Amino acid sequence: MKVVLTGSLGHISKPLATELIAKGHSVTIISSKADRQKEIENIGAKAAIGTIEDTDFLATTFKGADIVYTMVPPINFFDPNLNIIAYYVQLANNFKQAILKAGVTKFIHLSTIAAHTNEGNGMLAYGYEIESVLKTLPNNVSIKFMRPVGFYYNMFAFIPAIKNAGSIFQNYGGDELKEPWVSPLDIAETIAEEIELPFDGRTVRYIASDEISPNEAAAILGEAIGKTDLKWVVISTEDFIANLVRVGFSTQAAEGLAGMNAGRVSGVLYEDYHKHKPTLGKVKLTDFAKEFAVVFNQA
Repeated sequence: MKVVLTGSLGHISKPLATELIAKGHSVTIISSKADRQKEIENIGAKAAIGTIEDTDFLATTFKGADIVYTMVPPINFFDPNLNIIAYYVQLANNFKQAILKAGVTKFIHLSTIAAHTNEGNGMLAYGYEIESVLKTLPNNVSIKFMRPVGFYYNMFAFIPAIKNAGSIFQNYGGDELKEPWVSPLDIAETIAEEIELPFDGRTVRYIASDEISPNEAAAILGEAIGKTDLKWVVISTEDFIANLVRVGFSTQAAEGLAGMNAGRVSGVLYEDYHKHKPTLGKVKLTDFAKEFAVVFNQA
């Protein structure tokens, strides 16, 4: 099949492309960086250099594809002028218009945990808004929404605090809440599987690799970096927001992250996940901890 992937050679798209090519699919990878073209071609894919903010470019690239995979770039936490929801809604509309123009009838969108609601989930409300836009496509367009949980590599954000203060500081924590986390490799494998499964209407699939409490996570990461006394310290939401703003986060981003964490405590983030709980993937937190240790020691 002819498959078009957004996401350049990122954490998900590169292993996804590699697996699809190995299975005999024809893969085109969209990247905004011209210097990625050679690397894309070296793995056996075709490069389409352009931006997902250009609807005409997207439509031209999508045309003739059997399946399109879309994702949005990560949030710029440091831009005080960025309206996060409005930005992502615009990208969703770009995807929608390009799909319509190109005549695509099967596509997969990388959404997020908690995209089932726009209340009580902080900044993750953007996932609900994006899905809402894409669901307005005609019924002949089948969509698979992939909803991964928190990415392991988000834990790299803990490194400065561990280095400077010897602990992990968040406005949630403890032993009772088993947090689901996911590896991009398990996401890529799941999407590759879904590409070869039938498409029928609008479906949702959650993706997770491991479930572990914050205190257990601190113990595993601490063991990996040689700090067996590493603690996960729960601080107030006000202090959490102030800490983020102090290091340059926009107020909107800091408050959005705090609200997301509040959704962990209230259960909003995971209420739909638990109703449609996936089989856990292969990459466990103990596996990621080895990568975490390498990055920690280089920081």
